[in-house]
Amino acid sequence: MTASAIAASTETAAQPGSGQERELVVFLLGGELYGVAIKQVREIIPLQAITRVPQTPEFILGVINLRGRVIPVIDLRSRLGLPVMERNPKQKIAVADLEQYTVGMLVDGVSEVLQVKEDQVEPPPSNLIGADSEHVIGVAKHQGRLIILLDLPNVLSRRD
Repeated sequence: MTASAIAASTETAAQPGSGQERELVVFLLGGELYGVAIKQVREIIPLQAITRVPQTPEFILGVINLRGRVIPVIDLRSRLGLPVMERNPKQKIAVADLEQYTVGMLVDGVSEVLQVKEDQVEPPPSNLIGADSEHVIGVAKHQGRLIILLDLPNVLSRRD
């Protein structure tokens, strides 16, 4: 997926029940689909060499040089408590721009960019418990598939 394909899309600000749509970048982690608002993803790049930084949490893989900028890369599997896998050429780095910082997220692959109607999105189940439940803002139902919607600012919070 190219930066221009992502840049050409914008997310519609949607209110529940409004009939509006959310535009999502959907990626794979551990065989499951996860989605984030497209406006938060700057680009998708191929996996590249990551320089390890000492004394960082386990989920922080290190840093990369992205067109002259040094940005941290996290293993999103590890961050969400999923089993970590060996790196492979199919993996991608999704570069996210959040208010004050840019970060790369290692994902198993990028599935698609899609639009889901607000009535296809449900809040996370009330009985969802676990450390990563605070990272989930909803579940989208799209063409018979479930897509877990992540609260990216929370997932990438600097407090950790």
